[in-house]
Amino acid sequence: MIVALLFAATTVNYIDRTMLGLLAPTLGTELGWSENDYGNIVTAFQAAYAMGFLLMGWLIDRFGPKVGYAIAISIWTVGHVAHGFASSVISFMMARVILGVGEAGHFPSAVRASSEWFPQKERAYAIGWVNSATTIGVILTAPTIALFMVWMGFDWRETFIYTGAFGVVLLLLWLWLYSNPRESGKVSKAELAWIEHDPPEKIARIGWSKIVTKREAWAFATAKFLTDPVWFLMLFWLPKYFSSTYDVDLKIVLLPMIIMYLLSDVGSILGGWVSSKLIQKGHSVNFARKVTMIGAGCCVLPLLFVTGLENMWLAVVLIGIALAGHQAFSSTILSIPPDMFPKRAVGSVIGLGGFAGGVGGMIMAKSTGLVLDATNGNYTIIFAACTIVYFLAVLAVHLLSPRLAPVTVESEPKPS
Repeated sequence: MIVALLFAATTVNYIDRTMLGLLAPTLGTELGWSENDYGNIVTAFQAAYAMGFLLMGWLIDRFGPKVGYAIAISIWTVGHVAHGFASSVISFMMARVILGVGEAGHFPSAVRASSEWFPQKERAYAIGWVNSATTIGVILTAPTIALFMVWMGFDWRETFIYTGAFGVVLLLLWLWLYSNPRESGKVSKAELAWIEHDPPEKIARIGWSKIVTKREAWAFATAKFLTDPVWFLMLFWLPKYFSSTYDVDLKIVLLPMIIMYLLSDVGSILGGWVSSKLIQKGHSVNFARKVTMIGAGCCVLPLLFVTGLENMWLAVVLIGIALAGHQAFSSTILSIPPDMFPKRAVGSVIGLGGFAGGVGGMIMAKSTGLVLDATNGNYTIIFAACTIVYFLAVLAVHLLSPRLAPVTVESEPKPS
Protein backbone atom coordinates (compact mmCIF):
# COMPACT_ATOMS: atom_id res chain seq x y z
CA MET A 1 0.00 0.00 0.00
CA ILE A 2 2.83 2.40 0.85
CA VAL A 3 4.57 1.76 -2.48
CA ALA A 4 1.27 2.19 -4.33
CA LEU A 5 0.53 5.45 -2.51
CA LEU A 6 3.99 6.85 -3.23
CA PHE A 7 3.73 5.62 -6.83
CA ALA A 8 0.44 7.51 -7.27
CA ALA A 9 1.90 10.63 -5.65
CA THR A 10 4.93 10.55 -7.95
CA THR A 11 2.65 10.15 -10.97
CA VAL A 12 0.61 13.25 -10.09
CA ASN A 13 3.78 15.18 -9.29
CA TYR A 14 5.19 14.51 -12.74
CA ILE A 15 1.98 15.14 -14.64
CA ASP A 16 1.88 18.61 -13.09
CA ARG A 17 5.58 19.15 -13.75
CA THR A 18 5.58 17.92 -17.37
CA MET A 19 2.43 19.53 -18.72
CA LEU A 20 4.14 22.81 -19.61
CA GLY A 21 6.84 20.96 -21.58
CA LEU A 22 4.28 19.26 -23.82
CA LEU A 23 2.30 22.45 -24.27
CA ALA A 24 5.43 24.55 -24.91
CA PRO A 25 5.25 24.38 -28.73
CA THR A 26 1.61 25.56 -28.62
CA LEU A 27 2.23 28.25 -26.03
CA GLY A 28 5.43 29.37 -27.74
CA THR A 29 3.53 29.97 -30.96
CA GLU A 30 0.55 31.64 -29.29
CA LEU A 31 2.55 33.81 -26.90
CA GLY A 32 5.63 34.40 -29.07
CA TRP A 33 8.29 32.80 -26.87
CA SER A 34 11.90 32.49 -28.05
CA GLU A 35 14.07 29.55 -27.01
CA ASN A 36 15.64 31.86 -24.44
CA ASP A 37 12.21 32.90 -23.07
CA TYR A 38 11.32 29.25 -22.54
CA GLY A 39 14.75 28.69 -21.02
CA ASN A 40 14.05 31.49 -18.54
CA ILE A 41 10.70 29.94 -17.57
CA VAL A 42 12.36 26.56 -17.01
CA THR A 43 15.18 28.25 -15.10
CA ALA A 44 12.66 29.91 -12.76
CA PHE A 45 11.25 26.48 -11.93
CA GLN A 46 14.73 25.07 -11.36
CA ALA A 47 15.73 27.93 -9.06
CA ALA A 48 12.59 27.59 -6.94
CA TYR A 49 12.88 23.80 -6.98
CA ALA A 50 16.46 24.04 -5.76
CA MET A 51 15.72 26.47 -2.94
CA GLY A 52 12.51 24.62 -2.08
CA PHE A 53 14.48 21.46 -1.35
CA LEU A 54 16.31 23.14 1.52
CA LEU A 55 13.03 24.29 3.07
CA MET A 56 11.07 21.10 2.41
CA GLY A 57 13.85 18.77 3.53
CA TRP A 58 13.98 20.54 6.90
CA LEU A 59 10.17 20.68 7.12
CA ILE A 60 9.80 16.95 6.55
CA ASP A 61 12.46 16.07 9.11
CA ARG A 62 10.87 18.49 11.59
CA PHE A 63 7.22 17.43 11.21
CA GLY A 64 7.50 14.03 9.54
CA PRO A 65 6.48 12.99 6.03
CA LYS A 66 2.74 12.97 6.71
CA VAL A 67 2.45 16.67 7.56
CA GLY A 68 5.42 17.84 5.50
CA TYR A 69 4.25 16.17 2.30
CA ALA A 70 0.70 17.43 2.78
CA ILE A 71 2.06 20.99 2.84
CA ALA A 72 4.15 20.30 -0.27
CA ILE A 73 1.18 18.88 -2.23
CA SER A 74 -0.93 21.91 -1.33
CA ILE A 75 1.71 24.37 -2.51
CA TRP A 76 2.47 22.68 -5.82
CA THR A 77 -1.23 22.28 -6.64
CA VAL A 78 -1.73 26.03 -6.23
CA GLY A 79 1.26 26.63 -8.51
CA HIS A 80 -0.05 24.21 -11.13
CA VAL A 81 -3.47 25.89 -11.24
CA ALA A 82 -1.78 29.32 -11.46
CA HIS A 83 -0.47 28.40 -14.94
CA GLY A 84 -4.05 28.71 -16.19
CA PHE A 85 -4.10 32.39 -15.25
CA ALA A 86 -0.66 33.31 -16.67
CA SER A 87 -0.16 35.30 -19.87
CA SER A 88 3.35 36.79 -19.91
CA VAL A 89 6.75 35.20 -19.51
CA ILE A 90 6.98 36.78 -16.03
CA SER A 91 3.63 35.37 -14.88
CA PHE A 92 4.57 31.91 -16.13
CA MET A 93 7.85 32.20 -14.25
CA MET A 94 5.90 33.08 -11.07
CA ALA A 95 3.61 30.07 -11.49
CA ARG A 96 6.65 27.82 -12.03
CA VAL A 97 8.25 29.21 -8.86
CA ILE A 98 5.26 28.20 -6.73
CA LEU A 99 5.14 24.80 -8.44
CA GLY A 100 8.87 24.29 -7.91
CA VAL A 101 8.80 25.09 -4.19
CA GLY A 102 5.98 22.61 -3.60
CA GLU A 103 7.32 19.85 -5.82
CA ALA A 104 10.64 20.03 -4.01
CA GLY A 105 8.95 18.27 -1.11
CA HIS A 106 8.24 15.12 -3.12
CA PHE A 107 11.49 13.16 -3.04
CA PRO A 108 12.47 14.07 0.54
CA SER A 109 9.03 12.75 1.58
CA ALA A 110 9.18 9.65 -0.61
CA VAL A 111 12.67 8.62 0.50
CA ARG A 112 11.94 9.41 4.16
CA ALA A 113 8.75 7.33 3.97
CA SER A 114 10.66 4.49 2.28
CA SER A 115 13.29 4.58 5.02
CA GLU A 116 10.51 4.22 7.61
CA TRP A 117 8.78 1.32 5.86
CA PHE A 118 11.59 -0.72 4.26
CA PRO A 119 14.82 -2.22 5.66
CA GLN A 120 18.09 -1.58 3.87
CA LYS A 121 17.98 -4.85 1.89
CA GLU A 122 14.67 -3.87 0.26
CA ARG A 123 14.85 -0.09 0.21
CA ALA A 124 16.47 0.46 -3.19
CA TYR A 125 13.99 -1.90 -4.85
CA ALA A 126 11.05 -0.06 -3.25
CA ILE A 127 12.49 3.31 -4.26
CA GLY A 128 13.01 1.92 -7.77
CA TRP A 129 9.29 1.23 -8.08
CA VAL A 130 8.38 4.66 -6.68
CA ASN A 131 10.93 6.36 -8.94
CA SER A 132 9.54 4.51 -11.97
CA ALA A 133 6.31 6.48 -11.55
CA THR A 134 8.15 9.59 -12.70
CA THR A 135 8.01 8.18 -16.21
CA ILE A 136 4.42 6.98 -15.82
CA GLY A 137 3.55 10.57 -14.97
CA VAL A 138 5.35 11.77 -18.08
CA ILE A 139 3.60 9.17 -20.25
CA LEU A 140 0.17 10.03 -18.83
CA THR A 141 0.64 13.76 -19.34
CA ALA A 142 -0.11 13.62 -23.06
CA PRO A 143 -3.32 11.56 -22.66
CA THR A 144 -4.35 13.90 -19.86
CA ILE A 145 -3.93 16.92 -22.13
CA ALA A 146 -5.80 15.11 -24.90
CA LEU A 147 -8.63 14.20 -22.51
CA PHE A 148 -9.18 17.78 -21.44
CA MET A 149 -8.32 19.69 -24.63
CA VAL A 150 -9.49 17.34 -27.40
CA TRP A 151 -12.27 15.25 -25.91
CA MET A 152 -13.66 17.76 -23.38
CA GLY A 153 -12.97 20.83 -25.51
CA PHE A 154 -11.12 22.86 -22.88
CA ASP A 155 -8.40 25.31 -23.84
CA TRP A 156 -4.94 25.12 -22.28
CA ARG A 157 -5.88 27.53 -19.48
CA GLU A 158 -8.87 25.45 -18.37
CA THR A 159 -6.74 22.31 -18.63
CA PHE A 160 -4.24 23.66 -16.12
CA ILE A 161 -7.06 24.71 -13.79
CA TYR A 162 -9.13 21.54 -13.85
CA THR A 163 -6.20 19.13 -13.61
CA GLY A 164 -5.50 20.74 -10.23
CA ALA A 165 -8.15 18.30 -8.97
CA PHE A 166 -5.50 15.56 -9.15
CA GLY A 167 -3.52 17.31 -6.43
CA VAL A 168 -6.59 17.76 -4.23
CA VAL A 169 -7.44 14.05 -4.45
CA LEU A 170 -3.81 13.12 -3.74
CA LEU A 171 -3.76 15.34 -0.65
CA LEU A 172 -6.87 13.67 0.76
CA LEU A 173 -5.52 10.18 0.07
CA TRP A 174 -2.19 11.00 1.69
CA LEU A 175 -3.78 12.35 4.87
CA TRP A 176 -6.10 9.34 5.05
CA LEU A 177 -3.69 6.50 4.27
CA TYR A 178 -0.17 7.42 5.40
CA SER A 179 1.36 6.87 8.82
CA ASN A 180 4.57 5.31 10.08
CA PRO A 181 4.60 1.52 10.66
CA ARG A 182 4.22 1.65 14.44
CA GLU A 183 1.25 4.00 14.31
CA SER A 184 -0.51 2.44 11.32
CA GLY A 185 -2.13 -0.46 13.16
CA LYS A 186 -1.96 -2.40 9.88
CA VAL A 187 1.25 -4.41 10.26
CA SER A 188 1.81 -7.57 12.27
CA LYS A 189 4.51 -7.91 14.92
CA ALA A 190 6.53 -10.09 12.56
CA GLU A 191 6.30 -7.54 9.75
CA LEU A 192 7.24 -4.71 12.10
CA ALA A 193 10.24 -6.72 13.28
CA TRP A 194 11.33 -7.20 9.65
CA ILE A 195 10.92 -3.50 8.85
CA GLU A 196 13.02 -2.57 11.88
CA HIS A 197 15.59 -5.38 11.74
CA ASP A 198 18.50 -3.18 10.60
CA PRO A 199 21.06 -2.37 13.33
CA PRO A 200 19.80 0.42 15.60
CA GLU A 201 20.89 3.92 14.65
CA LYS A 202 23.63 5.33 16.84
CA ILE A 203 22.20 8.82 16.54
CA ALA A 204 18.61 10.00 16.27
CA ARG A 205 18.98 13.22 14.33
CA ILE A 206 21.55 15.50 12.75
CA GLY A 207 20.88 19.20 12.41
CA TRP A 208 21.75 21.31 9.37
CA SER A 209 24.89 22.61 11.05
CA LYS A 210 26.25 19.06 11.18
CA ILE A 211 24.88 17.83 7.85
CA VAL A 212 26.70 20.49 5.83
CA THR A 213 30.02 19.48 7.41
CA LYS A 214 29.67 15.82 6.39
CA ARG A 215 31.51 14.57 3.31
CA GLU A 216 28.82 11.91 2.93
CA ALA A 217 26.15 14.56 2.43
CA TRP A 218 28.23 16.29 -0.22
CA ALA A 219 28.87 12.96 -1.96
CA PHE A 220 25.13 12.66 -2.53
CA ALA A 221 24.71 16.35 -3.36
CA THR A 222 27.52 16.30 -5.93
CA ALA A 223 26.04 13.27 -7.68
CA LYS A 224 22.64 14.98 -7.84
CA PHE A 225 24.19 18.22 -9.11
CA LEU A 226 25.81 16.35 -11.98
CA THR A 227 23.02 13.96 -13.01
CA ASP A 228 19.65 15.58 -12.20
CA PRO A 229 20.04 18.10 -15.05
CA VAL A 230 19.94 15.26 -17.58
CA TRP A 231 16.46 14.25 -16.43
CA PHE A 232 15.26 17.85 -16.42
CA LEU A 233 16.63 18.25 -19.94
CA MET A 234 14.61 15.27 -21.12
CA LEU A 235 11.44 16.45 -19.38
CA PHE A 236 11.50 20.01 -20.62
CA TRP A 237 13.30 19.83 -23.98
CA LEU A 238 12.58 16.36 -25.43
CA PRO A 239 9.14 17.36 -26.82
CA LYS A 240 10.78 20.35 -28.51
CA TYR A 241 13.58 18.12 -29.86
CA PHE A 242 11.15 15.74 -31.53
CA SER A 243 9.04 18.63 -32.79
CA SER A 244 12.01 20.40 -34.42
CA THR A 245 13.91 17.30 -35.61
CA TYR A 246 11.16 14.95 -36.76
CA ASP A 247 8.13 17.29 -36.91
CA VAL A 248 6.35 15.10 -34.34
CA ASP A 249 4.08 16.47 -31.62
CA LEU A 250 4.49 14.12 -28.63
CA LYS A 251 1.19 15.14 -27.07
CA ILE A 252 -0.57 13.78 -30.16
CA VAL A 253 1.76 11.00 -31.39
CA LEU A 254 2.15 9.11 -28.13
CA LEU A 255 4.01 5.96 -29.18
CA PRO A 256 7.54 7.45 -29.17
CA MET A 257 7.01 8.84 -25.66
CA ILE A 258 5.52 5.57 -24.40
CA ILE A 259 8.47 3.55 -25.73
CA MET A 260 11.11 5.88 -24.30
CA TYR A 261 9.58 6.22 -20.87
CA LEU A 262 8.60 2.57 -20.49
CA LEU A 263 12.24 1.72 -21.15
CA SER A 264 13.17 4.19 -18.43
CA ASP A 265 10.71 2.45 -16.09
CA VAL A 266 12.51 -0.82 -16.68
CA GLY A 267 15.76 0.93 -15.77
CA SER A 268 14.34 2.40 -12.57
CA ILE A 269 13.01 -0.91 -11.28
CA LEU A 270 15.98 -2.93 -12.51
CA GLY A 271 18.49 -0.55 -10.95
CA GLY A 272 16.79 -0.80 -7.56
CA TRP A 273 16.47 -4.58 -7.91
CA VAL A 274 20.13 -5.11 -8.83
CA SER A 275 21.35 -2.98 -5.96
CA SER A 276 19.11 -4.74 -3.43
CA LYS A 277 19.89 -8.19 -4.84
CA LEU A 278 23.64 -7.66 -4.55
CA ILE A 279 23.22 -6.77 -0.87
CA GLN A 280 21.00 -9.81 -0.28
CA LYS A 281 23.70 -12.01 -1.85
CA GLY A 282 26.20 -10.79 0.72
CA HIS A 283 27.96 -7.94 -1.07
CA SER A 284 28.59 -4.77 0.85
CA VAL A 285 26.27 -1.80 0.45
CA ASN A 286 29.25 0.14 -0.89
CA PHE A 287 29.89 -2.42 -3.65
CA ALA A 288 26.22 -2.85 -4.54
CA ARG A 289 25.42 0.82 -4.88
CA LYS A 290 28.54 1.86 -6.80
CA VAL A 291 28.61 -1.07 -9.24
CA THR A 292 24.96 -0.45 -10.07
CA MET A 293 25.64 3.24 -10.67
CA ILE A 294 28.57 2.50 -13.00
CA GLY A 295 26.42 0.08 -15.01
CA ALA A 296 23.66 2.68 -15.19
CA GLY A 297 26.10 5.29 -16.49
CA CYS A 298 27.15 2.94 -19.31
CA CYS A 299 23.52 2.77 -20.44
CA VAL A 300 23.47 6.54 -21.04
CA LEU A 301 26.28 6.38 -23.62
CA PRO A 302 23.90 5.77 -26.61
CA LEU A 303 22.98 9.48 -26.39
CA LEU A 304 26.26 10.11 -28.23
CA PHE A 305 24.75 8.66 -31.40
CA VAL A 306 21.29 10.26 -31.38
CA THR A 307 21.83 13.58 -33.16
CA GLY A 308 21.97 13.24 -36.90
CA LEU A 309 19.83 10.10 -37.00
CA GLU A 310 17.24 10.29 -39.74
CA ASN A 311 15.36 7.25 -38.38
CA MET A 312 13.16 8.58 -35.59
CA TRP A 313 12.46 5.13 -34.13
CA LEU A 314 16.15 4.35 -33.72
CA ALA A 315 16.51 7.66 -31.90
CA VAL A 316 13.55 6.70 -29.70
CA VAL A 317 15.22 3.42 -28.72
CA LEU A 318 18.60 5.01 -28.02
CA ILE A 319 17.07 7.81 -25.94
CA GLY A 320 14.94 5.22 -24.13
CA ILE A 321 18.03 3.19 -23.19
CA ALA A 322 19.71 6.37 -21.96
CA LEU A 323 16.65 7.25 -19.89
CA ALA A 324 16.68 3.73 -18.43
CA GLY A 325 20.30 4.27 -17.41
CA HIS A 326 19.45 7.57 -15.76
CA GLN A 327 16.56 6.09 -13.81
CA ALA A 328 18.64 3.12 -12.68
CA PHE A 329 21.23 5.60 -11.43
CA SER A 330 18.56 7.75 -9.79
CA SER A 331 16.96 4.85 -7.90
CA THR A 332 20.36 3.83 -6.58
CA ILE A 333 21.60 7.26 -5.58
CA LEU A 334 18.33 7.98 -3.74
CA SER A 335 18.97 4.88 -1.63
CA ILE A 336 22.30 6.18 -0.38
CA PRO A 337 21.23 8.84 2.19
CA PRO A 338 19.33 6.30 4.36
CA ASP A 339 22.42 4.06 4.16
CA MET A 340 24.54 6.76 5.79
CA PHE A 341 22.22 9.00 7.82
CA PRO A 342 19.58 8.45 10.54
CA LYS A 343 15.94 8.54 9.45
CA ARG A 344 15.29 11.94 11.00
CA ALA A 345 18.06 13.47 8.89
CA VAL A 346 17.18 11.81 5.57
CA GLY A 347 14.79 14.56 4.47
CA SER A 348 17.40 17.24 5.03
CA VAL A 349 20.10 15.29 3.18
CA ILE A 350 17.74 14.63 0.27
CA GLY A 351 16.92 18.33 0.42
CA LEU A 352 20.59 19.27 0.14
CA GLY A 353 20.99 16.92 -2.82
CA GLY A 354 17.82 18.21 -4.40
CA PHE A 355 19.07 21.77 -4.00
CA ALA A 356 22.30 20.83 -5.73
CA GLY A 357 20.38 19.03 -8.48
CA GLY A 358 18.10 22.02 -8.92
CA VAL A 359 21.08 24.36 -9.27
CA GLY A 360 22.53 21.99 -11.85
CA GLY A 361 19.18 21.88 -13.64
CA MET A 362 18.99 25.67 -13.62
CA ILE A 363 22.41 25.89 -15.22
CA MET A 364 21.40 23.25 -17.76
CA ALA A 365 18.13 25.02 -18.61
CA LYS A 366 19.78 28.37 -19.21
CA SER A 367 22.77 26.97 -21.09
CA THR A 368 20.58 24.70 -23.22
CA GLY A 369 18.49 27.63 -24.41
CA LEU A 370 21.61 29.65 -25.24
CA VAL A 371 23.35 26.72 -26.99
CA LEU A 372 20.28 25.95 -29.09
CA ASP A 373 19.89 29.59 -30.08
CA ALA A 374 23.60 29.73 -31.03
CA THR A 375 23.64 26.44 -32.97
CA ASN A 376 20.27 26.67 -34.70
CA GLY A 377 18.78 23.91 -32.55
CA ASN A 378 21.68 21.41 -32.64
CA TYR A 379 21.68 19.09 -29.59
CA THR A 380 25.05 17.35 -30.23
CA ILE A 381 27.05 19.22 -27.58
CA ILE A 382 24.23 18.94 -25.05
CA PHE A 383 23.77 15.18 -25.46
CA ALA A 384 27.53 14.57 -25.37
CA ALA A 385 27.81 16.40 -22.04
CA CYS A 386 25.01 14.22 -20.63
CA THR A 387 27.01 11.02 -21.18
CA ILE A 388 29.98 12.11 -19.06
CA VAL A 389 28.33 13.25 -15.85
CA TYR A 390 27.37 9.82 -14.47
CA PHE A 391 30.96 8.62 -14.32
CA LEU A 392 32.04 11.90 -12.75
CA ALA A 393 29.26 11.43 -10.19
CA VAL A 394 30.43 7.92 -9.23
CA LEU A 395 33.97 9.20 -8.91
CA ALA A 396 32.83 12.04 -6.66
CA VAL A 397 30.80 9.67 -4.45
CA HIS A 398 33.76 7.34 -4.13
CA LEU A 399 36.23 10.09 -3.28
CA LEU A 400 33.94 11.69 -0.70
CA SER A 401 32.59 8.46 0.81
CA PRO A 402 34.88 5.53 -0.03
CA ARG A 403 32.87 3.02 2.05
CA LEU A 404 29.38 4.60 2.26
CA ALA A 405 29.70 4.09 6.00
CA PRO A 406 27.11 5.49 8.45
CA VAL A 407 28.04 8.92 9.72
CA THR A 408 29.09 9.50 13.29
CA VAL A 409 28.25 12.61 15.30
CA GLU A 410 29.76 12.45 18.76
CA SER A 411 28.01 15.55 20.05
CA GLU A 412 24.46 14.39 19.17
CA PRO A 413 23.92 10.98 20.78
CA LYS A 414 20.63 9.16 20.48
CA PRO A 415 18.46 9.97 23.51
CA SER A 416 17.86 7.13 25.94
